[in-house]
Amino acid sequence: MITPVILCGGAGTRLWPLSRKGFPKQFTRLVGERSLFSASAERLSGADYKPPVVVTGSDFRFIVVEQLMEAGIEPGVVLIEPEPRNTAPAVLAAALHLATDVPDALMLVAPSDHSISDAAAFRLTVQSGVDAARDGRIVTFGIAPTRPETGYGWLELEGAATPVAPLRRFVEKPDAARAEAMLAAGNFLWNAGIFLFTARTIIEAFKAHAPGLFEPVRAAVAGAKPDLGFLRLAPEPWAGVPSISVDYAVMERAANMSVVPFSGSWTDLGGWDAVADEMGVDASGNSQSGTATALDCRNTLLRSDSDGLELVGIGLDDIFAIAMKDAVLVAHRSRAQDVKLAVAALTAKGAKQAEAFATDHRPWGWFETLALSDRFQVKRIVVKPGATLSLQSHMHRAEHWIVVSGTAQVTIGEEVRLVSENQSVYVPLGCKHRLGNPGKLPMVLIEVQTGAYLGEDDIIRYEDVYSRGQGEKG
Repeated sequence: MITPVILCGGAGTRLWPLSRKGFPKQFTRLVGERSLFSASAERLSGADYKPPVVVTGSDFRFIVVEQLMEAGIEPGVVLIEPEPRNTAPAVLAAALHLATDVPDALMLVAPSDHSISDAAAFRLTVQSGVDAARDGRIVTFGIAPTRPETGYGWLELEGAATPVAPLRRFVEKPDAARAEAMLAAGNFLWNAGIFLFTARTIIEAFKAHAPGLFEPVRAAVAGAKPDLGFLRLAPEPWAGVPSISVDYAVMERAANMSVVPFSGSWTDLGGWDAVADEMGVDASGNSQSGTATALDCRNTLLRSDSDGLELVGIGLDDIFAIAMKDAVLVAHRSRAQDVKLAVAALTAKGAKQAEAFATDHRPWGWFETLALSDRFQVKRIVVKPGATLSLQSHMHRAEHWIVVSGTAQVTIGEEVRLVSENQSVYVPLGCKHRLGNPGKLPMVLIEVQTGAYLGEDDIIRYEDVYSRGQGEKG
């Protein structure tokens, strides 16, 4: 059987403002009703697949499990990276973990943010590479190109595209002329970044081609600690791990590479142009989503992801306009790959929208800021049924809670009581307190904070059912 290894470490900055470091594109409903991560996990499930191994960061560990369970998929091991180190260390960590029990475990490594419409056809394509992988080959999957794409890397085959073809070399993202030539040549495929191999094969490849990477990752896996069903890689050796992609570290150096072509629909949704194509277009080439209206527009994407915010485009050609409640992006279609420059510019000026959303997801639910000034902040807080926030206190703010839906179980100091709809409670500065939802429906309250400092890092945790450290979002 195949063990899927799903990589969930990317930030997706080219899809800002919908995708941000605080909640990247793989967990959002970018296209359709499911998140890209959920769709990836479903695609890599079935009779021939074991529960997935997921490699992600600490902030997303509960989101991973929640979305897997919502998709009806039993989670396998969730490896927690102490900090992002690109794909090579993540792949090696998963291989070393699996090899502990099954040295020849068959691994299918895939990003969590790709869109493949025909899951059954993709699974059949994967099966075409199983024998080669068991024979010690590193199998990658190439996409049959449909256009001279300059936003993807390419794969050059030794000859024609056969069911399992030898790989001649990787080709970096080409210019337009080179892309045209490769499309015409017929022995080039798009690089999907999906790989099939045994744990033993890839471990030996890392030893041969990236020996400096091997030892710190091995030490991080050996020192990993279980935590609420997750497995945290040891932070000390992980801090010494170089940040490098698996393509650069191993794949472009290995001599035992094979390619299985896939002719179905595939996109890595690496920019708003790809999203627009995946959403579908009308007779004028326009894509619209949410509360958006296009008037006399052509080849334009209008997307509003904020309820109550109407986005209207008039006379636009080749434009992307994406509106959220705290940020709006307007760009020419030809600049889709440059959206990451906006994130860099916002980061340089200290704008929180570069990385964070107005809505902040937590393991117990979520909250959003409704109003913020120098000495007060108003939030809407939604707590899942049965969920509980940590027992905590604040050094710089007091809080006033008003329950608007459901019933809250509130701890303030030594007192524990229920607070129902239309009732309120005051939490003095410095007082230990806790909030929970004992009901079977989401509980909603309005929180008014007052004080000299209102940052999320002003939290001292004393007890936490989610085992978060001080200042950790989780």
